[in-house]
Amino acid sequence: MLPRNQFGFSGRGFLPAGAGFVSVPISVGLDMEGTIFAPSLEGMKHVKSEEGEMLTKPFLDVCKLILPVIEKFGAAMALVKSDIGGNISKLEAKYESNPSQFKLLYSLVRVEVEAKTAKASSGCIGGLLWLTRAMDFLVELFRNLLTHPDWTMSQACSDSYGKTLKMWHGWLARSSFTVAMKLAPDRKKFMDVIGGSGDVNADMEQFCSTFSPLLKENHKFLASVGLDNLKAS
Repeated sequence: MLPRNQFGFSGRGFLPAGAGFVSVPISVGLDMEGTIFAPSLEGMKHVKSEEGEMLTKPFLDVCKLILPVIEKFGAAMALVKSDIGGNISKLEAKYESNPSQFKLLYSLVRVEVEAKTAKASSGCIGGLLWLTRAMDFLVELFRNLLTHPDWTMSQACSDSYGKTLKMWHGWLARSSFTVAMKLAPDRKKFMDVIGGSGDVNADMEQFCSTFSPLLKENHKFLASVGLDNLKAS
């Protein structure tokens, strides 16, 4: 378990200590027609190189493009959105320091592993680990919405949290999540808002089936360097 000053969560809930509320600019494909998932579905077509390796900028762009979906949850997902935004910014800053060196996503982590700084909370390992876990939560949430049409939004969120993030969080983050879920929006209104002019269930299913394997690749890589099981205190 990591000590609080590394991956401990601040009073803001999901945010690792030292992370702030970061506004991430979204500039890719938001004028596309269809559901709110359409831009991220388009972006996932470009995440892999011709050699099948994960590319840094396209992967981070896809994560950015899911933020508008999170925004539709309102206050219930404010902590998750801030956490995702902060970790995207952390990884993006490293990438932009040397785009050619860090073209491939896992190169951001390998350089820290080689320098033996992989467990530092300010590093890219923390950014990729917690970004991937947050995306795991969202994928599981969308699956719940598809599989359990009778569940309230609060039920869907709580179940998803229990299957993904809860095991890695300390008591403070768990408590913050419990409080936040009381602010979950009405399910029908949420689905209407994100539907747009397309088939929201079909796009949500496609998002989950396409994005989930990418997240599993992240976990496989992190496990290969012994960094996939780090916990917050």
